[in-house]
Amino acid sequence: MSLNICSVLGAPIGTGASMKGCQLGPDTLRIAGLPEMLADLGFDVNDRGNIAAKEIGEITHSFSAKNLKTAVAWTVALQEASYQAARASKFSIFLGGDHSLSFGTIPGVARYAEEQGRPLFVLWIDAHTDFHALNSSQSGNIHGMPLAYVTGDPSFNGYFPTFSARLAVENICIMGIRSVDPAERQKLSTVGITAHDMRKIDEVGVIKLLEQFLEKVGAANGLLHVSLDVDALDPDIAPAVGTRVPGGLTYREAHIMMEIVHDSNLVTSLDLVELNPLLDQGGRTANLLIDLTASLLGRSVLG
Repeated sequence: MSLNICSVLGAPIGTGASMKGCQLGPDTLRIAGLPEMLADLGFDVNDRGNIAAKEIGEITHSFSAKNLKTAVAWTVALQEASYQAARASKFSIFLGGDHSLSFGTIPGVARYAEEQGRPLFVLWIDAHTDFHALNSSQSGNIHGMPLAYVTGDPSFNGYFPTFSARLAVENICIMGIRSVDPAERQKLSTVGITAHDMRKIDEVGVIKLLEQFLEKVGAANGLLHVSLDVDALDPDIAPAVGTRVPGGLTYREAHIMMEIVHDSNLVTSLDLVELNPLLDQGGRTANLLIDLTASLLGRSVLG
């Protein structure tokens, strides 16, 4: 097997968000040139196509959560598919779809990390913390819940799949947040997740904050998973998102983050989520995501 395989796996999920369009994200990124970019960087690209949700039985619940059965069906499929992608490649890219994709990808890559005897760390780049419990979300949108699920919140028990490789809260760093609901804010204050809002980034800078986290990952001999939500970026440079929040990461802030993560030699997998092509302007956002992925994988001005 080649030692330089990059697996690409699409999950056209749109039911975790309130606006249609994210399900077009995986194929849009392919059409915009993601596989060609990976090949130019020297990867053997293994495009595993788009998976489909598993067939499951009916789910009875009293939560406000929308499309719960569909979310569970996607999670079951993705946990196995992302694990298989991780174990078969040097690097794995998971294309969303909305951020409920991470219900599957993080447990999947955590399972692979556990087999390697290494802890999984997650860099969550997002305007939101996505830390709602199943019983705390007022909107009911599943894409606002993945971090709560992968860290073992008990509200998901009996509805979503159980998994052994629970993500430790101390192994998470959230960067770019600027929209947090009261229930999430209260929970974050008690569990110990490192979370940097845009004020902290403005005051300290992305480089110092990111390097602190990467030092922690390196000291633990961890594997790093990056989950990049389009809404972390300022909507002036990334308009193709249904949850626009002004004041996001700039073009250069986003690129320097990707470049520093690459230099750490710790990252092994990536989520690209919440791209809504129906809201894009001439492919600007899709092209930006591909450029950011290229920076994460080592493309630089001077080579």
